[in-house]
Amino acid sequence: MGDKAHAHPGAAGGAPAADRPSAVRNVVLVGPSGSGKTTLVEALALTAGAVNRAGRVEDGATVSDYDEIEQRRRRSVQLSLVPVAWDGCKINLLDTPGYADFVGELRAGLRAADAALFVVSAAQEAQSVAATTRAAWEECALVGMPRAIVVTHLDTARTSFDDMIRICAENFGDDDPDAVPPLYLPVLGAEGADGHAPLTGLTGLLSRRILDHSSGERTELPPAPEQEEPLRAARNRLIEGIIAESEDESLMDRYLGGEDIDVATLIADLERAVARGSFHPVLTAAPAAEGARQGIGTVELLELITRGFPTPLERTPPVVTTPSGKPRPAPVCDPEGPLVAEVVKTSSDPYVGRVSTVRVFSGTLRPDDSVHLCGHGLDATGHAPRPCHEAEIRVGALTSPFGRRQNALDRCIAGDLVCVARLGEAETGDTLSAAGDPVLIEPWSTPDPLLPLAVRAHGKADEDKLSQGLARLVAEDPTLRLEQNPDTGQVVLWCLGEAHQEVALERLRSRYGVQVDAEPHRVPLRETFAGRAAGRGRHVKQSGGHGQFAICEIEVEPLPPGSGIEFVDKVVGGAVPRQFIPSVEKGVRAQAAKGLAAGRPLVDVRVTLLDGKAHSVDSSDAAFQTAGALALREAAAESRIQLLEPVCEVSVVVPDDYVGPVMSDLSGRRGRVVGTEQSAGGRTLVRAEVPEIEVGRYAVDLRSLSHGTGRFDRTYARHEAMPPQIADRVRAEPANGSPGA
Repeated sequence: MGDKAHAHPGAAGGAPAADRPSAVRNVVLVGPSGSGKTTLVEALALTAGAVNRAGRVEDGATVSDYDEIEQRRRRSVQLSLVPVAWDGCKINLLDTPGYADFVGELRAGLRAADAALFVVSAAQEAQSVAATTRAAWEECALVGMPRAIVVTHLDTARTSFDDMIRICAENFGDDDPDAVPPLYLPVLGAEGADGHAPLTGLTGLLSRRILDHSSGERTELPPAPEQEEPLRAARNRLIEGIIAESEDESLMDRYLGGEDIDVATLIADLERAVARGSFHPVLTAAPAAEGARQGIGTVELLELITRGFPTPLERTPPVVTTPSGKPRPAPVCDPEGPLVAEVVKTSSDPYVGRVSTVRVFSGTLRPDDSVHLCGHGLDATGHAPRPCHEAEIRVGALTSPFGRRQNALDRCIAGDLVCVARLGEAETGDTLSAAGDPVLIEPWSTPDPLLPLAVRAHGKADEDKLSQGLARLVAEDPTLRLEQNPDTGQVVLWCLGEAHQEVALERLRSRYGVQVDAEPHRVPLRETFAGRAAGRGRHVKQSGGHGQFAICEIEVEPLPPGSGIEFVDKVVGGAVPRQFIPSVEKGVRAQAAKGLAAGRPLVDVRVTLLDGKAHSVDSSDAAFQTAGALALREAAAESRIQLLEPVCEVSVVVPDDYVGPVMSDLSGRRGRVVGTEQSAGGRTLVRAEVPEIEVGRYAVDLRSLSHGTGRFDRTYARHEAMPPQIADRVRAEPANGSPGA
């Protein structure tokens, strides 16, 4: 793809570094959980010589040893960076989690990368592509990410490679199955007793050569006679697909006329089509066998990455503005240009502290540089971005990560990725720019966390560290939202799912030394009067010296929803002196805030002060406050107090096949479906109004109901009267133990 790029060792530790943007390839591995992304990263690192045996770096830490939690679950839960060098290029491999709870990490990886390896497991997708796989593909398509498809686990799946090609073409062909062709055909060994045939090599369709790994070494062989016909048919389909994508309109006529198109011309057109994102070739890969130095298909993948994937020079730059929002020219991928970089990930190291993974879009980042840090947090549907923050900071040490090892670098040029230690209070999504020319990169979108997790400090020592630990946790992961609920007094972490909750609690404990206890999330209920009522508050005490004397009579009537509390003075003749009328109101409002029947705040009532009595000596502000509160309590005792619960407007988007079950489920949650409408891609939008108590775990339940294909958002609509049978149960519980969301 143009002139030959060059990569060279970094300043120390043999870390790969690039001297120009054309020497960089930023590749994100995308796919569902269990598809083999992390294993593939390890295999590519082994083939590139970055490790000395599968999954091991030179100091003995595993490549997949990114996080203690991952090791325990054998599942990636965060974005991880592994740089390797191949054919004069530095390749930044970005391994993303495949589980739906960590889609925020996937989107960060898509922001940092210029192309994607989409990993599909034949063992998982033997019959059809799962919904989670299609969702990951749609995430890539949404940002226009060039992709190649890698089929893994072919040697253990009860399926054929032809079936996988058909499945991929049907699901990822974008109405053009010829845009998803295989570049290599698998070579299978003898079938074992379990019915599985091991993968022993690949047959290159363009080269017409077999790449055999049966001996443990990669050797090239000519195809056997019985392989010629299937090879010819597959090769013709590939060539036709490449020519259809070619910008040379004469190629098709020449090919149909019987001309043998030069392989170099086909490869060049293939590379351009892949870089444009209109062609998604399919490859097969398997990790290295015991004692082998290369995995099957890993060399071919590295060649595709270096020769067929776009360089940072070909990426459409992100939109930038001034910190005040004025448009600025797009950054140019030039190491000599003004600095424009973005923090795509924030993590914590027990020894170094906060570590920021930075993508440099323009300029060159060096240790000890003074830069401008600016950020407004990542946006998300349903809640506002975090407050804008700016600071002039000094850049710490630059390192290239590999497992637990950090290799020092002396610079990071435009197009490259680097880790920066102690970058002030930088958060994920923040922009780094030249100190004298600050800019702000438009943030990428993050999903709105809709599963609440209420936490409290386990002990006194944890109370002192809780707020700081939570703040750091949210700075690292923008898909977490922190809320201090003023109505319930709870500290709530809003998460994307149960696995996300579990990881958040574990990180609080292991990274920040904060032990917390989870508690049921409480929904902010309200109380109101169901009808008119009257009350008399009498506070008369004599205990030597000045006594306490205050009497007031009030009337309470309900108001329309959203009216709050209205206080009206209708005292005549000075029965209650003017200076004490505000005291009565203060007492009424204080009691309303505490609640009456169930300890919930009282709302939507008009309290009218009608009459009262005072004493020239013993009446006081405190006495009339107490009398006002007593009057309201007496009125409540003579009336029916109605509990109000918050109602949400819920919008659910699901494939058409799941509309019926979703509507039935919403009805079972006391929801009212208010409408449906067709959405793009064979999906339906269902709108409903549902009590908040009933949708607390809906993020988990919808995922189960729709097999991972549904998504929803919710917004507060209003408070409504709670059904009597549920209200009676709530009244029987303490105020801090109401039904939770």
